[in-house]
Amino acid sequence: MLDICLLGTGGMMPLPYRWLTSMMARCDGSSLLIDCGEGTQIALKEKGWSPKPVDIICFTHYHADHISGLPGLLLTMGNAERTKPLTLIGPRGLERVVSALRMIAPELPFELRFVELTEAREHMELGPYQIDAYRVNHNVTCYGYALSIPRKGRFDVDRARDAGIPVKMWSRLQKGETIKEAGKTYTPDMVLGPARRGLKVVYCTDTRPVPVIAEYAREADLFICEGMYGEEGKEAKAREYKHMTFYEAARLAREAGPKVLWLTHYSPSLTRPEEYMDKVREIFPASVAARDGRTAELEFDEE
Repeated sequence: MLDICLLGTGGMMPLPYRWLTSMMARCDGSSLLIDCGEGTQIALKEKGWSPKPVDIICFTHYHADHISGLPGLLLTMGNAERTKPLTLIGPRGLERVVSALRMIAPELPFELRFVELTEAREHMELGPYQIDAYRVNHNVTCYGYALSIPRKGRFDVDRARDAGIPVKMWSRLQKGETIKEAGKTYTPDMVLGPARRGLKVVYCTDTRPVPVIAEYAREADLFICEGMYGEEGKEAKAREYKHMTFYEAARLAREAGPKVLWLTHYSPSLTRPEEYMDKVREIFPASVAARDGRTAELEFDEE
């Protein structure tokens, strides 16, 4: 299972009812954060989720509304007696930016590990997550992220028995372990069928609509996309500042075909995003104007 919480949905500045951009994923005891805007800690507290299990923080870019909550979060994690390393992922310059922010959080009881993105597309596997970073089109270097949780094939009891594999090894092979014993090697493919459909969440903010977004969002379980403007007549402003309107996000979703679209990263002037959703749903019916704290519990398909 993969839990997703959109902690903050605001852009530019926090509001009394809307924190700045941040999303958390939880899977197999490991948490992953995308962006850490001002108010992220409060949003976590309101949700009842802990920052201590956060193993990975991904940054889309380094504008303040996406990273200004980091120093306080690091201090809180340190005060919670965290000792295991924390991996930070973001565009080139990540270590320099974080080092500058750490002037107010200089001593931490855990190691920071930096992964700086330099290519247009990068793939990595950390903990239970497969992470794909893809460059988008903002006025600074900016990335979107696709999080995938793969699912192994079904365990085939008959194949295991026919191969003479001892029962004591079955669970280890099912978990993906290769076993060598008595001069023989036993591998997971000897007992597992073809890989089954996993889970995928795609996230992007602060960008113009570009084809790579729809490519990664194709048939995702959840597509979280910037909708900076819902009002009519904002198209030119969206192009000038390299953001998206609700309707541009919906057209990307229509092309990609995810199960559901959550809009996020609203302009401070956009106080009631729900008012514009009828027209958005004419483009992509499974669209939601997300609010802070919106949560999804994603589960593997039953087979």
